Amino acid sequence: MIARLWHGWTTPENAEAYRTLLVTNILPGIHRVRGYRGSYLLRRKRSDEVEFVTLTLWESKEAVEEFAGPDSAHAVVPEEARKLLVRFDDRSDHYDGEWVP
Repeated sequence: MIARLWHGWTTPENAEAYRTLLVTNILPGIHRVRGYRGSYLLRRKRSDEVEFVTLTLWESKEAVEEFAGPDSAHAVVPEEARKLLVRFDDRSDHYDGEWVP
């Protein structure tokens, strides 16, 4: 399993709109990619901004490349999300992982 980790930050005013966009449009759309195994959405308020962390799970490196392209660390941030973010990571980090119950 490959875990893909990415961070984005919004204003407190845009936080709920961004969360809604993620859970209703963006993350469900990733299901079309073969090898996608789900995601976690993490959120925390930090002084004057809200940090979001997405952790997506993938079957293989090839599945990540099908989603992100040959430069698999390249951040995939749709335009509608960019409008709600103050800043975001340009690149995602990848980790080898395993499920341990």
